[in-house]
Amino acid sequence: MNRSQMFEISLKERQKRERRVRFEKSKSMYALLFPAMVLLLLFHYLPMFGLVIAFKDYNIMLGSNPIEAISLSPWVGLKNWTRLWVQSKFQRSITNTLIISLMKILFYFPVPILLALMVNEVRHTMVKRTIQTVLYLPHFISWVVVGALFMNILGTTGIVNMIIKLFNGKPQKFFMDNNWFRWVLLISATWKEAGWNTIIYLAAITSINPELYEAAKIDRASRLQQIWYITIPGIASTIVMMLLLRLGSIMEAGFNQVLVMYNPTVYKTGDIINTFIYREGLGKLNWSQGTMVGLFNSLINMILMLGGNYFSRRISGRSIW
Repeated sequence: MNRSQMFEISLKERQKRERRVRFEKSKSMYALLFPAMVLLLLFHYLPMFGLVIAFKDYNIMLGSNPIEAISLSPWVGLKNWTRLWVQSKFQRSITNTLIISLMKILFYFPVPILLALMVNEVRHTMVKRTIQTVLYLPHFISWVVVGALFMNILGTTGIVNMIIKLFNGKPQKFFMDNNWFRWVLLISATWKEAGWNTIIYLAAITSINPELYEAAKIDRASRLQQIWYITIPGIASTIVMMLLLRLGSIMEAGFNQVLVMYNPTVYKTGDIINTFIYREGLGKLNWSQGTMVGLFNSLINMILMLGGNYFSRRISGRSIW
């Protein structure tokens, strides 16, 4: 055995010893992590076995339990996908999902950033806490309650239509008009979630070095200049991370929200992929096509997430990994 081989063996042994030492020091952390890993395995990874349903003509009655039914169901390959793609309803749901998600990125995504910048400028502690509480509260209201609330505001006999009538205007059917429905989704999502998302940006702002603001004051920079040249660059990495996460869920478009608010009259502009899965997979018990749509949805989200992360790293040097 030559000297280089001996050195390599000793290096490997030293690395193993260091890993054992690190493990001994972090045993309590691993113990805390273990339950979360078990839950992740049970509820996220093991159910992936069910993806084979997308490539089978699944019949739940073939076996005494769902797993046996999966094994006994005949393989059909990509036949379920072929059936799906020719359906105009499925193509419409993809278009609606992309449009609604892009609207939320363009109009809703910047709102929490602006709110965080404005809240951060409030100097009175009590006033600041009150504003934060008011902004956070809608997040804890369920979409069922939010849907009823907006129905009372934007319904045919709601407050907005009452005001329109006072000015001799024509009442609008906001929840039954394809021209209005997407904007109702956007406004209600912004009202409910924008305040809650400001927490992330406020936390990022507090991590900025206060000495930068002191130096800017000495240089006689205005508050707007401090925000533009210090605050926004200081939270840029957080903005990029949130945008990438948003891109990774672009095919979601808010299932709970749409399910509560939509109706057959606005399927043309409001029916998204997840509501299509709900109707086809659960409503009509078409498990195979529902699984195929879910698989397609997940693949698109993964591609967008990886692609957005790659281009962000290439262009701005910032990425999640």
